[in-house]
Amino acid sequence: MTTWINNNELKIDFESEPLIGIRYFLPSMTNEEKKSIKKYPFINKTLLNVSVTDKIKNRFYNFTIPKGYCFDGASVPRFFWRIIGSNTDNKFLVAAMVHDYMCENHECINFDRALSTKIFDSLLSFSQVGKVKRFFMKNSVDIFQKFFCKWKS
Repeated sequence: MTTWINNNELKIDFESEPLIGIRYFLPSMTNEEKKSIKKYPFINKTLLNVSVTDKIKNRFYNFTIPKGYCFDGASVPRFFWRIIGSNTDNKFLVAAMVHDYMCENHECINFDRALSTKIFDSLLSFSQVGKVKRFFMKNSVDIFQKFFCKWKS
C-alpha cells in the first residue's frame, strides 16, 4: 500500500499507483463508442484498490476501482477554466476518478457524501492544487452533490 494522505482526519492508501489513460477515437468505432469516449475520455488503466480511514468517525472503507473504469475528468464548466483550469488538467485526474467512482457507488463509503467531498479535497491537495482552486472545486462539488446526486442520508 502507498499512503497518499495521512493527517488528523483522513488516511488514503492505494495498493498501487493510479494509472490513468486517455481514450482515443479509432476509424473503426461505432457512433455509440465515439459518444462514450467524448463523454468519458479518461480510463483507469489498472485495478486500483483504495483504502480510506475516516479518523474522525473511526471508520474504514476499502473499495476497488476496476481496470477499464471510464470517467469525465474534473467537471469544471468551461466558464471557470481561466480561474480553476481545464477539466482535463493532470492535477485533477486522480481526485476526479476516485470521486466519480464514489458518486456512482455511494455504498463504497457507506453513503457518506461529506466524506466523498473530504476525500476529493484531500486528493486535490496531494496533487498540489492551490488552496483557492481547491476551495472552489470542493464547494462546487459539495453543492452539486447535495442537489443532484441523490445521496442517501
